[in-house]
Order: sequence, then structure tokens, then C-alpha cells
Amino acid sequence: MYRAVALWALRAGIDPEDAHRLAPLARAARIEFRNGAVLLNGEDVSAEIRKPEVTEAASKVSASPGVRQAMREEQRRIGMENSVVMEGRDIGTVVFPDAQVKIYLDADAGERARRRAVETGASAAAIAAEIARRDHRDRSRREAPLTQAPDAEYIDSTNLSPEQVEEAILKIIRARISN
Repeated sequence: MYRAVALWALRAGIDPEDAHRLAPLARAARIEFRNGAVLLNGEDVSAEIRKPEVTEAASKVSASPGVRQAMREEQRRIGMENSVVMEGRDIGTVVFPDAQVKIYLDADAGERARRRAVETGASAAAIAAEIARRDHRDRSRREAPLTQAPDAEYIDSTNLSPEQVEEAILKIIRARISN
């Protein structure tokens, strides 16, 4: 959702750190999820929101209190209307602090950079620097900093395959739901 707002801001020529102009943009954004696609105001932006410049802008946009409030309200609305699995840097701490199951999925920064490089074809070194900046910005922001919720289960996926991560998550869900 933050990536979609960042994309719209970039398209509109709005500085990703201009909180005053970003808040109304975020409130006006119609962000939908259909069949694995992300729609922004009716347009499929699934590929565009994964571009490096949008990734960088999304971290800056997400530091805006007005954007965070708009996205939090929308995420809660979605969660109230549907059975959902949500991921995000403050889903378990701020958006849904009373969620039945919370998982803090992590990986070594070098491995995260390697994975993104494979995915995008970009330089792992450049991606590692971007990840370090983003992590620092997200952990040190005033509004909803990146932290692990005290009741979240921690999974380090550094040395796990996608299938192993899925199994670890399902094991946690089964244990929480059956109890």
C-alpha cells in the first residue's frame, strides 16, 4: 500500500518527504488487491511498485504520519471486512496489535540483498546499501517504527527455502489456532 502511494507521489511530482502533500494523496488513493494484482485507482501497478525508485520512495512516504494514518485506517477496514493475512513493518505492533497470530519474518541483510538482486537483476551491493538505509529509516522513525511485537513469533529465513518458511509459518498458525 505504501508502495502504491509512493508511486502515485512520484508520478504527481510530489517529494516523498513532503508530509503535507502526501497525506491528502494517501487519503484519496483507492488501493485494491485482486487476483494477486495491486490496483491503484483502478490501474494494475503490480510491476511498477517493485521498481527500485518506488521502493526507496515508499520508505520515505511511510514516515509521514498522515500517510500512516490513512493506510492504517484502510488496512483495518480491509481486516474487518475480510479474513486476511497482512504483511508490513507495523502490522503486528500498530495496525493489528491484537491479531491472533503474529510472525516477525526476518533475514540477514546480505541475504535479503542477494534475493532482491536475483529477483531484479540489479547489483547486490547497491541493493544492500538501499536495504541498510531503509532499515535504519524505518527503525528510527517517530511514527510506528519497525520493531518486533512482543507476542510475535520470530522466524529467521536467512537459510530457509521458501517451502521451509511456509512450513514454519503454518506450524505457528496451527499451534495458535488449535489452542
